[in-house]
Order: sequence, then C-alpha cells, then structure tokens
Amino acid sequence: MQNYLEFEKPLAEIEGKAEELRALARQNSEMDVEKEAAALDKKAAALLTEIYKDLTPWRKCQVARHPDRPHCKDYIKALFSEYTPLAGDRNFADDHAVMGGLARFNDRPVVVIGQEKGHDTKSRIERNFGMARPEGYRKAIRLMELADRFSLPIITLVDTTGAYPGRGAEERGQSEAIARCTEKCLQVKVPLVSIIIGEGGSGGAVAFAGANRLAMLEHSVYSVISPEGCAAILWKDAGKMREAAEALRLTAQDLEKLGVADCVIPEPRGGAQRDPEMAMKNVSEALETILVELEAKTPDEILSERRQKFLDIGSKGLVA
Repeated sequence: MQNYLEFEKPLAEIEGKAEELRALARQNSEMDVEKEAAALDKKAAALLTEIYKDLTPWRKCQVARHPDRPHCKDYIKALFSEYTPLAGDRNFADDHAVMGGLARFNDRPVVVIGQEKGHDTKSRIERNFGMARPEGYRKAIRLMELADRFSLPIITLVDTTGAYPGRGAEERGQSEAIARCTEKCLQVKVPLVSIIIGEGGSGGAVAFAGANRLAMLEHSVYSVISPEGCAAILWKDAGKMREAAEALRLTAQDLEKLGVADCVIPEPRGGAQRDPEMAMKNVSEALETILVELEAKTPDEILSERRQKFLDIGSKGLVA
C-alpha cells in the first residue's frame, strides 16, 4: 500500500479512484473500466510531475523522511555483493543503528558503512530509528581503520535524524565518539565517498560525511539541525519548521551551490520511494563515476584534497 505525504493528498484521491475501478473490474469480469482508469492514471502522472516540479525545502524534508524510501540495508543488498557485516566496537556493544562491513562494488573490494532506520515498528525499534549511540561511531571508526590498513575505498550511506540523545549515550561519550569519527574521516588515505540517501541530520550525519566526495539524492537533506529543532531554538516554536527549513538551506540543490555537496543524484519522478530500483541504479552509476575518478589519485593526494575541500567550503554561493 502506497503511503502518501500530506501534500500528496490530491494525488492519493486520483490514484485511489483508479485502483477502485480496477478492483471492481476484478470482481466483475464483464466490467470494462480500463479506459476510465487509464485516464485517471494520466491525470495522476501529470499531477505527480507538477507536485514534484518545485518542492519547498520543508516538503523535501518530508520526502527525505518518507517511510517507504529505500534505506541503507536496501542499498547494500542491491548494489554490493559478498557483503560481510562486522559487528561491535570491541569496547562496549554492537550498535544496530550502524551497519557496515566488507563488500564488493562492481567487483571492487570496498568497506561500506551506513545508518539503517528500519522499515516497520519492530525493525525501527531494533535500529533505534537510525540514531547511533557512541558504540556505533566507534564501530565506524574501526571499519575505517580496517579500510585504511588494506587500502580499500570507503562508502558511507547517510540517513539519520541525528545521534541518539539519551542519557546512556551521553554517559558513554557521545560527543567524543562523534568527534573521533569525524576526525577519522579526515585522516584516512583511501577514497571516501558519502551519499546522503535520505536525511542527513546533525553531527550524527557529519561524522560519516567527511568525505572526498559528498553526493546527495535529489530529495535528500543535510543540515546541522532539524527544521523543528532550529525553530524551537530560534522562535521557541517547533511549528515554524517551514521557515526554518527555508533558512537552513538544507536541500541538495542549495548545498551543491554552496560547495558542500559535490553532485546531486536524480531521483525517479515522485521520489526514490516510487521506484527504488531506478533510484539505486542512479546511485550506482554516480558512485562508479566518483570511484573511478578518485582511484586515479595517490593516497597523499586523496588526503590533501579532502582537507582542502573542507577548507574551501563557504568560499562560494554565499549570496542569499
């Protein structure tokens, strides 16, 4: 069953009517409703194009959070072969919000790391809704060190509202773990590619995205704080999240202009949730192009260019 966002309600009505007609036809073989249903399909397609033609930043946030979007686990299953997960930080526990391990991408050995939100109530609770605890970031550090030791490219798939803010996480050094993970991203001498596949929120996302190349899906977002959190701090009113989303400039298109994102990966019409296979194909093609470019560079070039990339952020696209 298709899940519709608030602004997609007109589309839901049209597609619902088309499905009702076809359901009636399945019950009564003498009914011929295909012509009417096809007309509704055409109307729905036109409306879908119109809705997604110029989404506001807040609507992009909603699309980025869509429960049906493909998540980290889906991308790993579709794009990587011989995936061998590695668990635990060898210190405290295994954080299920962060998954990663050794794999092959187009027959190329790599290390892949990502945040997994889960698809249903059980898996979301198990994955802590993609919000990592300190041991998740320390697991990521362990995997990055492994990749650096064996000269394997690192691919991170970012999709989180932010780091877990619970008391236990703070007691175990949440901020220190995030800082160390960010530092490790900037230290490794192998190609590091980060892809924002949904929501890149707060330091929890930054810790995985200190990369040579940052790619963002067309309707993904990336920001130091959520629009709701920003609105609560600035206006003491989380209901002003629309204004906050505008001000944060968190869309893939804005961040490409600012030099934070290196490329925007197109999504199927209506978002990745409407055609996950096409979305994954687009990600695969973009990732292959980036890796081929980076593999031509020496380890010292990879390291120095990554550092320079972050020093250069903010030097362009500052005019509002």
